[in-house]
Amino acid sequence: MSIFVTTEWLADNLSAPDLVIVDGSWHLPPTGRTGGPEFLERHIPGAVFFDLEAVSDTTSDLPHMLPEPRAFATAVGALGIGDGVRIVVYDSLGLFSAPRVWWTFRAFGAQDVKILEGGLPKWLAEDRPVESGAARRLPGVFNARLDRSVVADIGHIERVVASGGPTQILDARAAGRFAGTAPEPRPNLPSGRIPGSLNLPSSTLVKDGVLASPEVVRQELDAAGVDLSRPIITSCGSGVSAAILWIALESVGKRPTALYDGSWTEWASRGKPIETDAA
Repeated sequence: MSIFVTTEWLADNLSAPDLVIVDGSWHLPPTGRTGGPEFLERHIPGAVFFDLEAVSDTTSDLPHMLPEPRAFATAVGALGIGDGVRIVVYDSLGLFSAPRVWWTFRAFGAQDVKILEGGLPKWLAEDRPVESGAARRLPGVFNARLDRSVVADIGHIERVVASGGPTQILDARAAGRFAGTAPEPRPNLPSGRIPGSLNLPSSTLVKDGVLASPEVVRQELDAAGVDLSRPIITSCGSGVSAAILWIALESVGKRPTALYDGSWTEWASRGKPIETDAA
């Protein structure tokens, strides 16, 4: 079953009563961009805005950690998302934060969630309709049930590192950040990697907002040293682009075992062992 729907499909189904379109746009802090105000300026007709920062564990000092099920249910219910609806997620960069929102809904039990292929940029390039202003949907009832098995915490990662295998940790950050030769976008956070982890920058798997073909994904996984016969946990800077690796792996028939929610921000800020390429 495909993870994506096309812009043509969405245009044909815009008025379907059981369809909820979700703008899941989120941007790295250094960009200065914020998804909410941009949504108010322009979004796909009928869409609602899912705020990764707001719909999160507000007791944590880490960015956009998953909330508890009751908090998630309350938040998405207020957006007009209830049980049994079909959900299509997109973002304003094409394919960046939408996979994280897709993964989040899946983790909380949503059965029918897709990602808009090419996202908002493709929709706009095809001169399809947009609207502005706040979303208008009646509240829904979403019974959230978190599948905790797909969420790796820091203790899980510590056990993987200590064991030396067979589980692989696959990091989506840029190569320089992974190697420890380029800075992290978050202030005072050292760069480097979780010991023994592998690197596959998510940017190598996305072109013009579209996921690479399964053939290219397989080639990139092989080049990164990934063994598809072994379990894989995806990671990144803060749990967003790790979801791009998740959908890439699913596209070649390999479902990851879990996503490290805290990712590098948690690992590096908690004083855990760090590897770098420094001499």
